[in-house]
This record gives sequence, C-alpha cells and structure tokens, in this order.
Amino acid sequence: MKTKSGAKKRFKFTGTGKIKRKRAFKSHILTKKSNKRKRALGHAALVHKTDESRVNLMLTVGK
Repeated sequence: MKTKSGAKKRFKFTGTGKIKRKRAFKSHILTKKSNKRKRALGHAALVHKTDESRVNLMLTVGK
C-alpha cells in the first residue's frame, strides 16, 4: 500500500506521536475576517482524537 500523497503533504507527526494539521479558511476572502481571526488561523492545530485513526491509515505504509 502506498501513502496517500495528499495526506503526506497535509499532516506531520509531533515528537509525541500526535498529528499536526493546518487550519482551514485562510486561503481567500480574507478582507471580511478580523486580523485576530487570521492570526489564529495561521497556527497549527492537532487532529482530533476521533480522526487520528483515519489519518494514520492514510499516512502509514504497509499496515
């Protein structure tokens, strides 16, 4: 099985094994969003516990 190339580009593992992701809604129509909101969207977030198994499946090779 190959790693999903889309997932490979979107997710990274932390040192403790959690999965980091980028936040949505930062790509366009930014004029109506506040500076505070846009700044917050720039920070990375963790994948929710319920979705971790799905993302792991996309990232792991041969499991």
